[in-house]
Amino acid sequence: MSSTAGGGSTQSGPTTGPAERLGFRSGMVIQELGWDSDADDDLRVAIEDAIDADMVDGDHGNVVDAVLLWWRQEDGDLVDGLVDSLTDLVGGGVIWLLTPKVGRPNSVDPSDIAEAAPIAGLSQTTTAAVSKDWAATRLVAPKTPA
Repeated sequence: MSSTAGGGSTQSGPTTGPAERLGFRSGMVIQELGWDSDADDDLRVAIEDAIDADMVDGDHGNVVDAVLLWWRQEDGDLVDGLVDSLTDLVGGGVIWLLTPKVGRPNSVDPSDIAEAAPIAGLSQTTTAAVSKDWAATRLVAPKTPA
């Protein structure tokens, strides 16, 4: 369920900002979970500029188009974090799991993500380069048969 028309109709990749690579655009409601002082402020500003609004927090109480989940190895059980991030997510919405890149403090092993996603009822689809210190993994709930 993509609202992006024409798949490859954008200009070359290098001119695409991180928020656009995540599929964020004006009017979307993005919930940010797991923010801490180590989060990438430039990425946060780029996302809020792209959606032309502030991101909402876990107390939003309404559906959101996507969840931005900052996660570090020390944050505990990734499955629990992913399940919690589904609470306000609209059907067809995505979770962008942001983890410190390999070699950075508190990095999350990619195999941990690959194991946690299906347990939480999610499928890992892509990764995106969004920051010097953070990697982004796109997670979606599998489509259910009608």
